[in-house]
Formats: sequence, C-alpha cells, structure tokens
Amino acid sequence: MQEFGGQVRFVVENYGESKLAKRFGVDRYPAIFVDDILVATPNDFGFYGKDKNQSGGRYSPLKNAETHARFRSDLEKMLRLVLAGRTDDARAMAPAQKAALIAALPPLNVNDIHGAAVTPDQLSGRVVVIEFWATWCPPCRSTLAWLGSLKKKYGDDVAIVTVAVESDRSTVEQIVREMHLPDRAVIGTPDVARAFGDISAVPTLFVFDRHGKTAGVFYGAPPSLHADAEKTIDRAVDLRT
Repeated sequence: MQEFGGQVRFVVENYGESKLAKRFGVDRYPAIFVDDILVATPNDFGFYGKDKNQSGGRYSPLKNAETHARFRSDLEKMLRLVLAGRTDDARAMAPAQKAALIAALPPLNVNDIHGAAVTPDQLSGRVVVIEFWATWCPPCRSTLAWLGSLKKKYGDDVAIVTVAVESDRSTVEQIVREMHLPDRAVIGTPDVARAFGDISAVPTLFVFDRHGKTAGVFYGAPPSLHADAEKTIDRAVDLRT
C-alpha cells in the first residue's frame, strides 16, 4: 500500500464476524472490500487449487504469477477509482456475489475412510449433520471434538458425516484416530463440494432435518458456532412430522 502514500489502510476482519461481509451476504472466504465495495468474492479465488481439472475463479490459483499479477492490477484499479471519488465506476466494476445455498441434502454415495459405504438409505429419517473441514484448519479441530459430543448426546437420532477437503488421507486417518471421532469421515472431492453449493471455506457445517430439508448452514468458527448450531439440531431432532 506504500505507493498510495498513506491514503489506504489495510484491515483484516475475522471470518464469520464481519458485519460488512454479512451485509453483502458473503459467508465464505476470502473476500476483499474497498470501503464498502465488494471487489473480489470467494469464488474468484477458487478452493480446489490442487485439482488440475478444476479451473477455479479468475484469481485461482493465486500462487500462479499471472493470476497474482491480475489480482494486484484489479485491486489497484479499484483503489484508484475510489480515491479519485469515482465510486459509481468502482461499484460497476465489482462482481456480483450471492451465497450458494442448497434447499435439501444432496444424495450421498461415497465411502468413508474405512471403505464402508455412506448412502442415502443410511441417513434417511434422521437429522443429518455434514461438516466440511481440513487438516490444515486449526478451528476445525474444536468443531470435530464438539461433533463427537453431539453423537453421545443424540445417539442414532443424528447422523454425522465429516468431509475432509484438500487434506492428505493419512493425516485425516490419524486425526480421526487420535480424536476418537465416532462419526463417519469421508475424503471430500470437488464433486462432493459442488453438490453442497461449491464449498470454498472451512469449517462449513450443514444441518438437515429428518425430511432432508436444510435446517441451517454455518460458516467459519465464530464463538457462537457450537451453541447456535446445537439449537438448530435440537429443533430438527424434535421435529418428528
């Protein structure tokens, strides 16, 4: 930011706690704002950068020199427009953002890390909790431990499936073993992520009621995550008809 002579200040807001992000309906990361103008959405950065068959967004993969330069150039253009007072022009350049939401539980036909099948029949008639996580995500560990306590509380009323994305299988197996997780652990693929609205952040937690309808979706790991999600699960468990 030095080239702007101190006219620009860089601010980082915690994922899941940004009022500005909530105002725009952005519930995934990363997202870049200039003042109150959304200039780069989560989809712009992609998520499965390691998948050669997945093109990702316009800045994916960011480590690529060409896409890194494109992002820097676009950001500089936006900053110069705002500093020049041309906010209408800046807003016109900003991409549209709409969070991808799903109305119901997608059909799951996958195998867990032990090779056992996870099928729709196994989940039918139960409250289903799907947690997307990654081995490189520190906040995901506390959520995984909390999910273990949920299984003890609700028993067979709740089916829990954890989906590890962009994670090495051996590390996933080690974490599941060390944490004594009772839920079904699955290695996520881009196809699985797209079925759930194209996951671009972890942790992301879905709760589906006994009829398979979406009861709640929770992004990130704000302090209220476990309490808020558990209230949603409680209501879904009590809903019998």
